[in-house]
Amino acid sequence: MSRNKSEWPAKVMALIQGGNVAAAIAQIKVAPTVGDITRLQTLAARLPPTPAHIQLHKVLEEERAMLAAPRLHRSP
Repeated sequence: MSRNKSEWPAKVMALIQGGNVAAAIAQIKVAPTVGDITRLQTLAARLPPTPAHIQLHKVLEEERAMLAAPRLHRSP
């Protein structure tokens, strides 16, 4: 039986679409995995380029880079 993908990206995207970008950024800072960040980046790529969304893209990229570093992976 294969494991379902995390629901985290969809839930954070719902925060963004609801206009709560600050809460979404807080969630991104505690993202479970690099894969979750990558899936959220894919979803967020469809957003219009507002100043808040541009900041969101920067945070996503920074967090993805930090989680990709082996020493910073969180234990399960």
